[in-house]
Amino acid sequence: MTGFDTFAMVDWSGGNQRPVKPSADAIWACVVRHGQAEEPVYLRHRGLAECWLEGLIEVELTAGRRLCLGFDFPFGYPVGFAQALTGSDDPLMLWDWFEARIEDAPGHNNRFDLAGKINRKFGGTGPFWANGLKRDIDGLGRTKAGYTNPFPERRVVEGLARGSFTCWQMAGAGAVGSQVMMGLPVLARLRRRFAGQVAVWPFEVLDTPVALVEIWPSLINRAVMEEMQRLVTPIKDAVQVRLVALAMAGIDPDRIQRMLDVDAPEEGWILGQSYEDELNAAARASVADGPVPPPLRNDCFALPTGVEWTPVDQALRLLRDRLKVVVGSKAMGLTQALGHVLSADVVAQRSNPPVANSAVDGYGFAGAIPPGAHVMPLQAGRAAAGVPFEGVVAPGKALRVLTGAAIPPGMETVILEEDVNLKGDKIAFNGPLKQGANARRAGEDVMASKVVLEAGRRLTPADMALLSAVGVGRVETYAPLRVAVLSTGDELVEAGQVAGPGKIYDANRPMLLAMLEKFGFQGVDLGRVPDDRATLRAALDTAAEQADVILTSGGASAGDEDHVSALLSEAGALQAWRIAIKPGRPLALAMWQGTPVFGLPGNPVAAMICTLVFARPAMGLLAGEGWREPVGFEVSADFDKRKKAGRREYLRARVRGGVVEVFGSEGSGRISGLSWAEGLVELPDGALDIRRGDLVRYIPYGSFGL
Repeated sequence: MTGFDTFAMVDWSGGNQRPVKPSADAIWACVVRHGQAEEPVYLRHRGLAECWLEGLIEVELTAGRRLCLGFDFPFGYPVGFAQALTGSDDPLMLWDWFEARIEDAPGHNNRFDLAGKINRKFGGTGPFWANGLKRDIDGLGRTKAGYTNPFPERRVVEGLARGSFTCWQMAGAGAVGSQVMMGLPVLARLRRRFAGQVAVWPFEVLDTPVALVEIWPSLINRAVMEEMQRLVTPIKDAVQVRLVALAMAGIDPDRIQRMLDVDAPEEGWILGQSYEDELNAAARASVADGPVPPPLRNDCFALPTGVEWTPVDQALRLLRDRLKVVVGSKAMGLTQALGHVLSADVVAQRSNPPVANSAVDGYGFAGAIPPGAHVMPLQAGRAAAGVPFEGVVAPGKALRVLTGAAIPPGMETVILEEDVNLKGDKIAFNGPLKQGANARRAGEDVMASKVVLEAGRRLTPADMALLSAVGVGRVETYAPLRVAVLSTGDELVEAGQVAGPGKIYDANRPMLLAMLEKFGFQGVDLGRVPDDRATLRAALDTAAEQADVILTSGGASAGDEDHVSALLSEAGALQAWRIAIKPGRPLALAMWQGTPVFGLPGNPVAAMICTLVFARPAMGLLAGEGWREPVGFEVSADFDKRKKAGRREYLRARVRGGVVEVFGSEGSGRISGLSWAEGLVELPDGALDIRRGDLVRYIPYGSFGL
């Protein structure tokens, strides 16, 4: 194929979430299109980085540009490791192996535990070393004391790279091992997400629009150090990604092709190794070319080039594909876990029932009973719940058994005491009776070691019963999603206060905070903010510090007093989606210091509907519970309506007498309609002529979680 139109460089991190303020040792990225560099992008954690990468690839694919996407960690391990771990020497199978086992959230991941587990597979003394946690991990030492490595210490290319660190080191300065282990799963998902459009160098032929390559900023260290001396308070990571991307963009395409021509089918290679002088020269030349043009920042909310009006389904798909979990996880006792979201599958500790037992009060014996009258002698003793029968039921005899009692040896079938006549030490009854009647099998409900609840489930009271029954006392759960809520506008006053001329009561904030509580999220009330950008900026800074998501209402359009959208635009973080929805206006989506922002309309009706349709499922993904589709059903309409094509419409509605009725006015200022309604009628994007009796889709509020 021809050369690359776009070069992007990513400086990776294997650690946990970094501060809101841009800092070193985080994830930094920079994009150069047609030789023009954007501002380096600061990404606080890998969830945001993966989202940013997906957005970048989508934008380049849509624009028809060929992208070379570089990362600063090894794409492969020393020879023999992939075969030993996966049974194949294909390094891309190793990517999938790690992706299936790595657990990653902004504040927690399992890289050290997985390294210890791998070490134990090879004897417990290597290949990985350096436990960076306070707790000990079986198989992973804190130092190299007693360390042995069954594999080569370095790849072939690392023997050529000056100052390289080994990929087996998990903590401390130069912990490349953590970068690799936490980076490969992200790359594996990108390959799967863009299957057929992404190729990995040097393992695959680069005949696709996107190439993933390994390239180390240390190759241009001389140019980086010179550039840092010119800057005030530089962050080295930001300087590196910009200069690497510029250097690659400044190299002749034929020369890049020669750099790509290597033979490293298992271990991988560092692009540009042995070409340091050329890369440093290209980096210096790029700096001398003049100032960097204004940034065009890509983020999770960026729409593909040329997209203006966005259909509802496309907007939902973009959110679903791009957003990731942003909350950490921890273990907690079952009694405190109600309403929390599971961050890991829960496995039954024992079967339910743990042993075979009687479903009724009656008499038990062996085998089936044929039709006709039967008399059976009783065996001395009985079996009761918690008081098992100590012995064996003799053939041809019956034993008194109570509900829940463990079924002893020699007993298979139970007959209800209501179907039995007891006289002395014998019982009389009529058949037939199937073998196993009125007896519960061990584990017929749940078998031990089976998954009973999957990660992403928000625990209910019924789940408490199930987990208790199978012996689960502690579960791994996500921390509650913290959602900051603020209202904007000089005209707003708090309900209960005196509202002077031109003032209105703030209806949105109480509504949104109440909705968040019903959703199971933790609302952070940041109050009302006047139409003052300095005050709003300070409020957004506070929100980014205290919350995982920010909901604003008002000021999200493009008027003179729409300070939310203006401030986000100044920060280069705004995407105003003109969504084809009614009621609703452009939905402002942005990233403020790494925190997602949903800028909702100021009108309460539009704010509530945009929250239900867009923010609710998006926040579910961020909270770890997955994408939640509201469940609707078809109901006969008790109204007439002629709908134009072009927008998805949501009507406030409720069901009465088996038909659905809609609120008398569609005016988005009629707040009483939200309270009157019990759900929404969803009308499709196309033109529609509805008559009474036609079927329409009705979505109850409860289906959204209200």
